[in-house]
Amino acid sequence: MLQALREKTSGWIAVVIVVLLAIPFAFFGMEQYLFQSGGTHVARVESPPSWWRGAPDWWLVRKLAWNHEDVDPDEFRRAFEEERARRREAEGDAFDGLAFESIDNRREVLERLIDQAVLRLAARDRGVAIGDAQVREQIEQIPAFQVEGRFDPQRYQLALQSQVPPQTPAQFQEFVRESLQQALLPTHVAQSAFVPPGQLDRLLRLLGERRDVSFVVLPPPAVDEAPVEDAEIAAWYESHAQQYRAPATVSIEYIVLDGSALEAEPVDEASLRARYEEEKSRFSEPEQRLVSHILIEVPQGADAAAQQAAEQEAKALAAQAQAEGADFAALAREHSDDPGSKDAGGDLGWVEPGMMGDAFDAAVFAMAPGEVRVAKTEYGWHVLQLREVREGAQTPFEEVREQLEREATEGGRERAFSDLVGRVTDQAYRNPTSLAAAAEEAGVPVQQAGPFARGAIAEGVLAHPAVQRMAFNQTLIEDGTVSDPVETGPNQSVLLRVTDHSPERTLPLEEVRDRVVAAIRADRAAKRNAAEAEAIVARVAKGESLAAAVAERGLPVQDVPGVPRGTPIPHPQAVDAYFRAPVPEQGGASPGHVALEDGSQVVFAVTAVTPGDPEEASEQERQMLRQQLTALAGNESAAVLLRELRARMKVSVIEARL
Repeated sequence: MLQALREKTSGWIAVVIVVLLAIPFAFFGMEQYLFQSGGTHVARVESPPSWWRGAPDWWLVRKLAWNHEDVDPDEFRRAFEEERARRREAEGDAFDGLAFESIDNRREVLERLIDQAVLRLAARDRGVAIGDAQVREQIEQIPAFQVEGRFDPQRYQLALQSQVPPQTPAQFQEFVRESLQQALLPTHVAQSAFVPPGQLDRLLRLLGERRDVSFVVLPPPAVDEAPVEDAEIAAWYESHAQQYRAPATVSIEYIVLDGSALEAEPVDEASLRARYEEEKSRFSEPEQRLVSHILIEVPQGADAAAQQAAEQEAKALAAQAQAEGADFAALAREHSDDPGSKDAGGDLGWVEPGMMGDAFDAAVFAMAPGEVRVAKTEYGWHVLQLREVREGAQTPFEEVREQLEREATEGGRERAFSDLVGRVTDQAYRNPTSLAAAAEEAGVPVQQAGPFARGAIAEGVLAHPAVQRMAFNQTLIEDGTVSDPVETGPNQSVLLRVTDHSPERTLPLEEVRDRVVAAIRADRAAKRNAAEAEAIVARVAKGESLAAAVAERGLPVQDVPGVPRGTPIPHPQAVDAYFRAPVPEQGGASPGHVALEDGSQVVFAVTAVTPGDPEEASEQERQMLRQQLTALAGNESAAVLLRELRARMKVSVIEARL
């Protein structure tokens, strides 16, 4: 039998069949086998190359010809933590760290990163490149790096070092370059938006529109004291059951760990001096040099001839600058290729070691005041002028001793508190269903609280939102175990355990009968007032004046000609209703009514509409409105561009890596 099978599968027909079966496997199965498990990206954006826009989405073609941009795990984690910090700062104590970890929040952050990758890929495919000069100009315009409106290299360096993690100038420049690259396409599209004069005039007519209005205010209805039948009570309770629910409650036991009362170990003189030596750079000012320069820029990859021409030009300018009576600033304004310092006469301000790169520093810090020298860096050739030297200074130990002692004492107290929290937490882990051992370790009493609903406690550590979230954590409720420490302030934490829980429940009718009756009576009164308002509106709609329609009520009718938008006459809700009403016919009225929060009703009749006059708007007002409309149109155009670009690309997300 096996021999027969072999004979029948060894001919050319069998070879053809095997080839045909191998083709789909090569194009589809191999992708999963070879590449899916080897990647580390969280998301990948792929697009056909610029030279083959119609390239098919086949595995082999995509791997060989398509371009791609990845969102790697580090980039995602960094963006997610930045979003966490932003939310925490915006929401304060109300920030819920556990809820923030949801997959929806992770996808929201990832979607923004994917959009950025789409824009970078689109820019790269279209040959968009950002030069060093553009990067420098952008950096110098960032307010955080400026002092008195001018770029300050020292502020720039300090700001980068304070980042978490710290960044080098080269890293930050690359970040700015990528940001400019991905923003270029949508920015140019947004800047191309414009507002036709006719559209601006139409909007001015609408914004400046005024309406002649008559209105009367029906006061809040009188209290309804009519009897309420049992059937009506039961029906109302059944249809509004969600309004009569008791919130979930918990009872807890808890301990408070407070580090403010802990005594730190005394700090001896030798330790302070040792710390001073270790952190000496904190209390020193490095040598600074006031420098001006003229940059002769050399493009990346320039040939030897271009390099030599730039060197000769730099040397010639240096010779001119050294001549008696030469004006270095004027030479810089005329010849420098550095847009950030050119208009300032080449002034770079005070420069410290490490701020401008090794080659630049090597030249500047070997010069004498007043000297002019030529130096080469990655940006090209520089003509350097050293104008002044400011010697470094070291603050003596005696002047910072008090500060060091205070920091050491506070640090010791924090370490003692951290050690206490660690020991107490260990006890809680060993005895997860009781706080007694943890309280004994901390030397504090176990306190009781509850039952209470979420948000019912208004003060004290239990009012802290993080404690409230922990008290109503479903895992703690189900297990009855001790929580992790909850930080409620500097050197203060709470550990708690849920001892009892009552879930949210619908209150029985017997408990809320009075509330149901009050609600029915309030609803009756509101409906009577609304019915009266509708009756008045119906009479005005048939041609009767508003004054005649309310004459029997004896209520005053107010006639207000030319009501503009946004004026509270007699209430903002009423004015919104005036301008939602249809334009009345000539000699007629457009009536309506609106209920206010206090139960009163405003019944009105719009008798005339006067469009705004675009000619009354000042040129400044027109310009401001035009800018606002242009910005809105530009933002929408940029959003449409992003959607179109993304629709043409292939986006793959690996959920397991989020």
